[in-house]
Amino acid sequence: MAVELKVPPLGESITEAVVGKWNKKPGDAVSADEPLVVLETDKVTIDVPAPAAGSLASVAFKEGDKVRVGDVLGLIEAGAGAAARPAAAAAPTAPAPAPVAAAAPAQESDARITPTARKMAEENKVDVSQLRGSGAGGRITKEDVLGQLNRPAAPSQPAAPAQPAGPRPNAAREERVRMTPLRKRVAERLVQAQSNAALLTTFNEVDMGEVMALRKKYNDKFQARHGVKLGFMSFFVRASIEALKAFPQVNAEIDGEDVIFKHYYDIGVAVSGSRGLVVPVIRNADKLSLAELEKGVGDLGTRARNDKLTLPELQGGTFTITNGGIFGSMLSTPIINPPQTGILGMHNIVERPVARDGQVVIRPIMYVALTYDHRLIDGREAVQFLVRVKECIEDPERLLLDV
Repeated sequence: MAVELKVPPLGESITEAVVGKWNKKPGDAVSADEPLVVLETDKVTIDVPAPAAGSLASVAFKEGDKVRVGDVLGLIEAGAGAAARPAAAAAPTAPAPAPVAAAAPAQESDARITPTARKMAEENKVDVSQLRGSGAGGRITKEDVLGQLNRPAAPSQPAAPAQPAGPRPNAAREERVRMTPLRKRVAERLVQAQSNAALLTTFNEVDMGEVMALRKKYNDKFQARHGVKLGFMSFFVRASIEALKAFPQVNAEIDGEDVIFKHYYDIGVAVSGSRGLVVPVIRNADKLSLAELEKGVGDLGTRARNDKLTLPELQGGTFTITNGGIFGSMLSTPIINPPQTGILGMHNIVERPVARDGQVVIRPIMYVALTYDHRLIDGREAVQFLVRVKECIEDPERLLLDV
């Protein structure tokens, strides 16, 4: 008995995905609940498990194809010892249809074009062999035919192309790879942020000496008690929350002609996952201890690298922190994560000569940056926000005494 492997619900507002990787080939034995195929969306990656034990009889979509919720990805021949179908090795591009009394050309046409699109193409004498389908599995739809009909005719004297016609001159030394849905979504949101907000960045420097001394003194005891190392991120999360409480505009968002002030602190932490930049959110971060913050950041980072984050963990967030310092960045201008109005950028720590009490001394300095939406936040508030973060980090007892 054949069991259908379908695209499961992908989450709120997500209706399509891209087939990222098949873990099995047609003919391979599969176990119940074994991950068979990885689907990539613009937010998360999802493993689709086998609904039954048996063997993978056929696959309907190859890697890179777009699929929608409910599409049949393939067929599983149920039964632990089920043999693969003889035609499975061919990996058909669509589930094998039941035999019908029709000529071979009609079957081939049905496989790559919808009936409505085929009828429209015949009536308007459109050569479907020249069309590229946008439907599931590359199937030609009515919209594809309409697009061809509405395309303006080529001029008799075409303008000179912007690029030389023909193949790329260095094609043999280049590799073309399709952009992943996640990377496309990140690109769209970054362009959206640049286009729809008045972004400005202000900078400051932080003397990390006191925090580093605190870590050195208590890290072993902290790790022995809590099972996690004492890092810098928990201090910056707590310092940011103190600054957000003092300057609530940085924790707000613009909604049309209204400003929404958020009296909670869900802090996004930008991390580099295996498929691109993601920003998981630490909920109610103001209610967490330093140990709980370190555990939360570490857990989210590990699961981001292993593509195990869930959609709810990536949604929301009132303010974001990104740490380019772990990659060696000295200074940057981070881009806000819409609809948020601010993002804090951390950077690497470098020993620099600074003046202290009339003396030049060497201190561990980190440059920090705040990018903010100038539509809502004035320069005064942005500068004072960074000053508050600086004060909390340079005098970490303030975080413990809440002063």
